Amino acid sequence: MEDNRIGRRTVLRTAGALAAATAVTGCGTLMGSGASRGSSGGGKNKIVVSNSGGAYNDALTKALYEPFAKETGITVTTVNYQSAQIIAQVKQGRPQVDLMDNTLLIFQKMARLDCLDAVDYERLKSVKGAGIAENQLQEHAVGKNVWASLMAYRTDSLKRTPKGWADFWNPRSFAGQRSLQSAEADYPELEFALLADGVPLDRLYPLDVDRAFASMSRIRGEVKKFWNTGALPAVLLGRKEVVMTSLWSGRADELIKQGQPVAYQWNGARRLSNGWGIPKGADNTDAAYKLMDFSLRPEVQAAFAKLFPQGPVVPAATKLLSDDVLATLATSPQNLKTGFDTDVAWWDKNLEAVTKRWREWADA
Repeated sequence: MEDNRIGRRTVLRTAGALAAATAVTGCGTLMGSGASRGSSGGGKNKIVVSNSGGAYNDALTKALYEPFAKETGITVTTVNYQSAQIIAQVKQGRPQVDLMDNTLLIFQKMARLDCLDAVDYERLKSVKGAGIAENQLQEHAVGKNVWASLMAYRTDSLKRTPKGWADFWNPRSFAGQRSLQSAEADYPELEFALLADGVPLDRLYPLDVDRAFASMSRIRGEVKKFWNTGALPAVLLGRKEVVMTSLWSGRADELIKQGQPVAYQWNGARRLSNGWGIPKGADNTDAAYKLMDFSLRPEVQAAFAKLFPQGPVVPAATKLLSDDVLATLATSPQNLKTGFDTDVAWWDKNLEAVTKRWREWADA
């Protein structure tokens, strides 16, 4: 799995606020000379960062890269490398980025392949005493913002509000077509199937794969589409082709803004984090640590959350956000109570086998 969907998952809340931000596709420079970089060196006043581009990069430019450059004098160049490309570069001893922005699941894999430096937390002053959750502070990666997979539904098509995945799995009381995620879009939603089958949030892992697929089979006849792109579930909702769907947080925002009768249900939301990782052999680790540290300041975390619907990992940042913004974030105090954190170590170990089984199940 590669986290390219981050950049296209949603439109920004306030497009006008980013009019001055520099959009980057392929290789480019933010606040720099405009030349692409051939290696991760090139001076201590420049840093090359890999992220997924698009609206995600635009929000980072405004909330993080530009303020960081203004304060430190270090310009940020962004590239859109896939993790496989960076793994190959590390194996060749020539990483072309100083810092990676990707999911903690990708970093779990890269650490297993010995492609990441261990994090020196003594160099991250913003972490000390910040109350960041332990699962965000890994040996080879640091979480920085959190998104979720959750349920969305049409309020005009259901007689009552679904309270969780058990209701999603109950077509008698909640009639209508559904949609769920395909393994082609991301890793299968086994956790939702288990929650629907009565497994408590705090006992999901290790996942009971047999039980999960048995639960998936019970709802399969009600699933109109197993979606394979992040935009599709909102399209299905908007066209009233389905009454309920799983989707990535933020994907139904535009429908709601348009006044369509669509709402989210955060109970049982599956949280996953984007974070930082330093490729082994990167040249400019000093600048990498400075940018990582800067990104974990509460005010920077809050600035990003206002532009892009991903929750901060620093609890103090939530105090700087309005209630309407908090309602859309996976790490708001309320939504933290009702969701769960993905066990990236379990998925890294089992992803290939589960994906193979899912495809066989879907094709049967």
